[in-house]
Amino acid sequence: MRISYSLLSFAAAGSFAAAHPSAGGFQCGSEPTPEFEALAAKVVPSNPADFDAQATIEIKTFFHVVAASQSVEDGNVPDKMLQDQLDVMNKAYAPHGFAFKLANTTRTFNSNWATGGNELEMKYALRQGTYADLNIYFLKQFKEIVYANCPFPSNYGRGTPNYVKDGCMIPSSTVPGGSNARFNLGLTTVHEIGHYMGVYHTFQGRCSSTLGDRVSDTPAQLDGSTGCPEGRDSCPDEPGLDPIHNYMDTSDE
Repeated sequence: MRISYSLLSFAAAGSFAAAHPSAGGFQCGSEPTPEFEALAAKVVPSNPADFDAQATIEIKTFFHVVAASQSVEDGNVPDKMLQDQLDVMNKAYAPHGFAFKLANTTRTFNSNWATGGNELEMKYALRQGTYADLNIYFLKQFKEIVYANCPFPSNYGRGTPNYVKDGCMIPSSTVPGGSNARFNLGLTTVHEIGHYMGVYHTFQGRCSSTLGDRVSDTPAQLDGSTGCPEGRDSCPDEPGLDPIHNYMDTSDE
């Protein structure tokens, strides 16, 4: 997805709060590129009211189910669960002016790809649409410690490896009703789409009172949450408790 000043300004305009996805004992693999950091530093925060009258931005979305076999246990997510995932995405982003329209769903049975192997090969084979469209790959599991991943937006040339890598890789166990009891409300995907749109973790700036996640009403946070630590205050010298119910934290669902 291309970087746009309007999108970055949206990210800086107000809190991305409510329920939250999380990695708990895992690690989100999404990190901003230096290019994105440089552009984000230039953005002047806008008044949230500036965005109230704008038309909803519709994002064409492609789902790719990548399973080890045709069984649900091997990552073959049923259509009903995919629809539930889409519904969760739209419910989360509708208040912020975004809607996701499913353009196509593919199903691929490849035990290597389903466990995170040969990412670039997989995406060259499966990716659809343009750089303005969202591709989401639901994998059975990941070989590395990384729990989920969605690159931050950058202006890559068409056909380059980084262009093709654009999109989100999500464990299929985290869709609504999935097998991961701690993270099966579909909010892991909501979290990763936030990165796709250029939104930082709530703890991006740790206890910095000047930078943080560049959202003015997000309390400072030292690091990601685990479990559901109500009342946690990891930056006691800064106002507010940790925003554990923010989509961009890493607490349990």
